[in-house]
Amino acid sequence: MTQFNFNSIGTIHSCYKEKFGIPRQPGLVASPATIEITETYSNDEAFRDLETFSHIWVIFVFHGVENKNWKATVRPPRLGGNQRTGVFASRSMFRPNPVGLSVVELKNVERKGNKIILNITGGDFLNLTPVLDIKPYIPYADSIPAAKGGYADEKPESKLTVVFSAEAEKEIEDVKNKYPQLKNIIIEILQLDPRPAYQKEKQIKKNFAIKLYEFDLKWLVENENVVVTSLGLMDS
Repeated sequence: MTQFNFNSIGTIHSCYKEKFGIPRQPGLVASPATIEITETYSNDEAFRDLETFSHIWVIFVFHGVENKNWKATVRPPRLGGNQRTGVFASRSMFRPNPVGLSVVELKNVERKGNKIILNITGGDFLNLTPVLDIKPYIPYADSIPAAKGGYADEKPESKLTVVFSAEAEKEIEDVKNKYPQLKNIIIEILQLDPRPAYQKEKQIKKNFAIKLYEFDLKWLVENENVVVTSLGLMDS
């Protein structure tokens, strides 16, 4: 069996501190993030003309996945979490090689000291995700209008209404200068209903939490409404 060794060229810094709550595909939530290129690869010439592209492909490692053997079939959320399909007919992170591929919007490229920083938005990356490679998104080659999407042919609908308690509203207002997009990010994440499919089927009122930025976001579901109860600073 042929084996390869790869070096990480950078690290992603995102608002997602745990797997729960991360959008299941890129482009669903307009959350900002940065790709910090390691000093070894922070060569200005290597990134020449990248800013002429509006989007980039990011090839990365699923670094927060438990170490376990891959299986031939998985249970995609789009199939309700109970129906199985082939691992290669899914984007599951539990694969023979834990490699992911996402397209994101490139806002700009900048240098900070001895490192190059790519500012991006719309990613689905766990914080501190290692990056293996970056490639430009080329519309005429990468966008195929007549392509079929199998069981995920349509973009998931935003079925839930998100409301904020008075406490949560005040907390968001207090950090607005540091996190101006926080409220919109929370709404976009929770509208997509990150709960496991089996819990949605039970329709049980239950409290949930998502680690986002420095917050331990508390929320609950009542029928078709999500109520954000508090932000809650995480323990340092």
